[in-house]
Amino acid sequence: MIAEIINVVLLGLLVITAVAAIRLHDLFAVVMVFGIYSFLAATVFVVLDAVDVAFTEAAVGAGISTILMLATISLVGRWERRPAHRPFLPILVVVVTGGALVYGTLDMPNFGEQSTPVHEHIAPYYLEQSKSDIGIPNVVTSVLASYRGYDTLGELTVIFTAGIGVLGILGIRRRREEKNSEG
Repeated sequence: MIAEIINVVLLGLLVITAVAAIRLHDLFAVVMVFGIYSFLAATVFVVLDAVDVAFTEAAVGAGISTILMLATISLVGRWERRPAHRPFLPILVVVVTGGALVYGTLDMPNFGEQSTPVHEHIAPYYLEQSKSDIGIPNVVTSVLASYRGYDTLGELTVIFTAGIGVLGILGIRRRREEKNSEG
């Protein structure tokens, strides 16, 4: 009962922060709300016993992303420009995409259901064989570092490439502004 209440409260706080981020026009406030949202998402992952994902969300979502967004605000200004028209098409795209994502989850098994293939075949193998296969007593570490090593390397490569891309874009914009102010 307590777990359900915690889940509902966290979900409610996530929705409130998302709506606040949409409604605000002060970009600095939006960045701060996104940082709060990332910490709430990390809390949800802790509640779901995915501490490694929670740590990544806190570091990347609340840490690095906040720094990059603040650097971007220093280049583009603090206040959002008002759109000249109502953005009905983007809202429609978001609603259709969200509906498709929800529809895609309808045939998923219930959370924690023991009769799913992952719980019948894969998880028992990892739990029983990881120490003898890898030599690491921590199952999570052995899965992330060895069994899924290339996947983890790929995820890190994507995050690194995205960070370098954002830094490159920010650097190009800064150089253009310096040239315009000199000439």
